[in-house]
Amino acid sequence: MSTQSHHGHELIPRPEHTPDALRAALAVVAPGRLEEMQAQKDEAFARAVEWQSLSPVQSWVLAWARNIEIARRPDLTARYTQAQSHLEDEDPAAAQEALRELSSVFDEAMKSVRE
Repeated sequence: MSTQSHHGHELIPRPEHTPDALRAALAVVAPGRLEEMQAQKDEAFARAVEWQSLSPVQSWVLAWARNIEIARRPDLTARYTQAQSHLEDEDPAAAQEALRELSSVFDEAMKSVRE
C-alpha cells in the first residue's frame, strides 16, 4: 500500500492496483460494497474473455481504485456525499452545481490513483 499523502487525513493507505489489495481496502472503508465490487469484477473478467482483451479488467481496477480513493479520504467522502444529496434538487442550478462537484471529486480521485 502507498503511504504518500498530499491532502490530509486518510483512513487507510492507498492500496496497490491489484484485485486482492483493492478488495482488502474496500473491506475496511466500505464493506457494504463488497458484493457490488465482486459482481462488477465477474462482469469485467467475463468481458475480458469474450473480447480477448484486458481492457475491461483494467477499467474495473481503475474504477474501484477511484471509488476506494474517495472512501478512504474524508475530504473527498464529504464532498461526494454533499454533492450526491443535491443531485435531484428542485433548483436546476443547484443540481447542476452538484453534478459539477461530483465530476470534480471523481477527477481528483482518479488523478490521485494514477500518480
